[in-house]
Amino acid sequence: MRATSGTASTAAFSSVFQQVQGEVAAFIEQGGRGGSNATTLSPEARAWSASQAASTAPVNVLGAVSQGGEAAGVGEVQQQFLASIKPWTEETGARLGVAPEIVAAHAALESGWGKRPLRQGTTDTNNLFGIKAGGKWQGEVAHALTTEYAGDSGAALKKTERFRSYPDQASAFRDYAQVLIDNPRYRAALNTGSDAQAFAQGLARGGYATDPNYAAKLSQLAARLQRSAAAAAD
Repeated sequence: MRATSGTASTAAFSSVFQQVQGEVAAFIEQGGRGGSNATTLSPEARAWSASQAASTAPVNVLGAVSQGGEAAGVGEVQQQFLASIKPWTEETGARLGVAPEIVAAHAALESGWGKRPLRQGTTDTNNLFGIKAGGKWQGEVAHALTTEYAGDSGAALKKTERFRSYPDQASAFRDYAQVLIDNPRYRAALNTGSDAQAFAQGLARGGYATDPNYAAKLSQLAARLQRSAAAAAD
């Protein structure tokens, strides 16, 4: 079937909008903050980025990173999840040299606020960070379907991978910390304090995930949790 002119125009707009979103997301992930660096963006992307920066709401080029929570804060379900992992985020943050809210954001992003935990049948693996089971892993293993982004095209592919399985959350957090500490690829993420973007970029550049927008997603969510924690402390 031939597309009508209206359908073609809509498709063209959608294509350009997605391209601009991707360009701005990549720009932010690389550390862009406007000013003279913004000249590396196309005119369309600069205009879209400027309109977002002028908004009173936080810039969010990726849509609702919050997984359904309130835009300006953290919803009740999310608060319950954060409270349940608080002892481990504080312990892990101290080991990694980062704010506990950043660790919490990483667990929330990977597990969908604990709503999408990796399971082996009906058994919860407690793997809140999506850590795969390589050849050296000696513990329990769970097989799960995951999305990987392949090559320069960034095509999303569904694959079944082997993931680590833990007896409890404490074990999961301690192994997560050890993975980041032991692997030199993640050195740039360590001791980044409250700098969510530095931590997220350190993980992304180390190859923690294949999603090209991973650093932007994680840093946005971590910044949101930091704002919520600061507001609660006032």
